[in-house]
Amino acid sequence: MNMLDAAAILAAGVAAGGINTVVGSGSLITFPTMVALGFPPIVANVSNNIGLVPGSVTGAYGYRVELKGQRERLLRLGVASFTGALIGAALLLGLPPGAFDVIVPALIVIALVLVIVQPRLQRWLLARREHDHPHGGPWLWAGILLAGMYGGYFGAAQGIILIALLGIALDDDLQRLNAAKNVLSAVVNGVAALLFIAMSFIGDTRIDWLAVALVAVGATLGGLVGARIGRRVPPVALRGFIVVVGVVALVSLLS
Repeated sequence: MNMLDAAAILAAGVAAGGINTVVGSGSLITFPTMVALGFPPIVANVSNNIGLVPGSVTGAYGYRVELKGQRERLLRLGVASFTGALIGAALLLGLPPGAFDVIVPALIVIALVLVIVQPRLQRWLLARREHDHPHGGPWLWAGILLAGMYGGYFGAAQGIILIALLGIALDDDLQRLNAAKNVLSAVVNGVAALLFIAMSFIGDTRIDWLAVALVAVGATLGGLVGARIGRRVPPVALRGFIVVVGVVALVSLLS
């Protein structure tokens, strides 16, 4: 890796950290960058996932004000994210690389539809809800589990899926839900990263540690900047940004 390649990965890490904090899909900047520079797809995916963990943590920390009062909710949903991440990361290491060429675009399309119809669907659900579930009930837990599986497998657009699920199931401010999304994303990325690191010692999983370090530094800076920007974005604008990033992610995958 030469200095130009290193600078490109660092810059991609900054952009990915900021986008992940506000919405998600940051991996669709770092992952294609690494593949374009000659990294094997699985090596790029694993190294990218590990490198983005610090950015996920700083992004969640940046939303600490909005996280107040959500401890019980996050403990409950965090178990689903933890479990899903283990399953998804195991699938990444076990399934053929071409599998996500079909899975990922379909999930992004579903997530974008959910984000667009979220306000109307949420009102419809609230009007017909017989029993209020402050933490979303069992179906949200199951949805978070599936989102964790997806995040452990690839990760890009994980934030879009999470914010769509949380927004539909919970009657809460979008910024608070975005804060919860950042914590759950950090859980998924962290668990998957630990499994990948463990498998690099006991299996044949390859990790490029220089790329990890570059993405980590960039994502940490990007996460802090993204939190400052995202917390000032009005809900309507934030939802619009989510849709734009999701469409760009979909086009990137299908091109």
